[in-house]
Amino acid sequence: MRGKIKILDIEAGNLAIFINPEDAKQWRIHPTDLVKIESGKRSIYGSAFIGNIVEKGEIGISKDVLSIYQFSSGEIVSLIPAGTPESVKYIKKKMRGEKLKKVEIETIVRDIVDRKLRNTEISAFVSTIEINGLDMEEIAALTIAMAETGDMLDIERKPIMDIHSIGGVPGNKTNVIVVPIVAAAGLTIPKTSSRAITSAAGTADVVEVLTNVTLTLEEIKRIVEKIGACLVWGGALNLAPADDLMIHVERRLSLDPRGLMLASIMAKKYAIGSQYILIDIPTGKGAKVESVEEARSLARDFIELGKRLGQYVEVAITYGGQPIGYTVGPALEAKEALETLMTGKGPGSLVEKAIGLAGLLLEMGGAAPKGKGKIIAREILEKGKAYQKMREIIEEQGGDPNIKPEDIPIGDKTYTIHAQTNGYVTAIDNKGITAIAREAGAPEDKGAGIRLHVKVGDKVKEGDPLFTIHAESESRLDKAIVLARRLEPIKIEGMVLQVIENL
Repeated sequence: MRGKIKILDIEAGNLAIFINPEDAKQWRIHPTDLVKIESGKRSIYGSAFIGNIVEKGEIGISKDVLSIYQFSSGEIVSLIPAGTPESVKYIKKKMRGEKLKKVEIETIVRDIVDRKLRNTEISAFVSTIEINGLDMEEIAALTIAMAETGDMLDIERKPIMDIHSIGGVPGNKTNVIVVPIVAAAGLTIPKTSSRAITSAAGTADVVEVLTNVTLTLEEIKRIVEKIGACLVWGGALNLAPADDLMIHVERRLSLDPRGLMLASIMAKKYAIGSQYILIDIPTGKGAKVESVEEARSLARDFIELGKRLGQYVEVAITYGGQPIGYTVGPALEAKEALETLMTGKGPGSLVEKAIGLAGLLLEMGGAAPKGKGKIIAREILEKGKAYQKMREIIEEQGGDPNIKPEDIPIGDKTYTIHAQTNGYVTAIDNKGITAIAREAGAPEDKGAGIRLHVKVGDKVKEGDPLFTIHAESESRLDKAIVLARRLEPIKIEGMVLQVIENL
């Protein structure tokens, strides 16, 4: 059928196409059928919704459609029933536990990007990977397909370094220090980062306090060619677009299949041309990976996948049993990171992890002899070279290079939790700290979060401050206080943990 576009003031959460009941009956289109709109060389797939919200001869589109494809009100287009995509039979094949061929994986990914597969089919694909898994050959094919269906960044300045933390530890502002150290040593490191999904602050959320992180590929290329580094939000780019659509489904299902996690991380590295990649796997109670054995297994998978993609990968298994540094939340973390860069000194956990990871990258890129990377990284930090490089990054991305830690606004609604007894801090619950910081408003409220006053092993007396909650509103603060009292994320015990009586 042919009809006129009617733009509806509706956000449906998917690509919704509205059809009048008379038109639907004539063209044998049923509710939720996959349909295709064509206009010249443009085409879009979406789900059919039938109702009198549009007149006969009109084709209604939701705002979701306009966020991806541009149509004008009154524009004449064709609407065609699309039928079942070919990739559905390949998803069913995987459901039966069979191995997928490279071309079948490419078809699935292409159909996801073209929106031929809706959330129902994508959910089936994610679920079957969770159940039946992917072998390394399938993971490599998926990684390449995810990268090549999006934009690719071509940077002439070589070698190209990259680093990624799989997350799970609050306060992980480490890469805000690692990237300028590596770039100050003369290496190239275009760092794309995520915003927080379940954490209190992603790297992009922290850097956004200091400068703009929403850049185009052309802007990134210009900046990196000029100064050797950037710290930007990957979500603003069309890198591995199928990944974002699958992550949306994974989050709804609370699933994170290993094969998809590997492909998700490495596809974006492949898309920006990374040659040397360091993967940080924080390990410990409360982290995403709790055991060293699991971390080693995951590390082997990353290294093997890198080989298949033509990338050199090293993996650092790092301590993830408590927050890094003393701050959690975008502005608080930005302030702590900037203080560390300016002074060359900072919390031991933050500095040691940052120079440890940066040192490995320097060795991988040939900027430091084997075993000397950490020493050189510390020197770059302490002599202020990393701070000067960070100022360049901030300025090139549109921020004020003269910003000082005291210029960063922190949530002024505060409440401090105190120790109820004498003893030693024996544990800090990562998940509890994250939950309280998010209840206080992080990451949406940049100034919200938590400032820790103690770390594991510290001796405390009754009444000593344990942590301070920062919020931007009293209502958010009140909710965070209630949660903090319920969770009690900091455990204090005496040196005698338990007495076994002689009965």
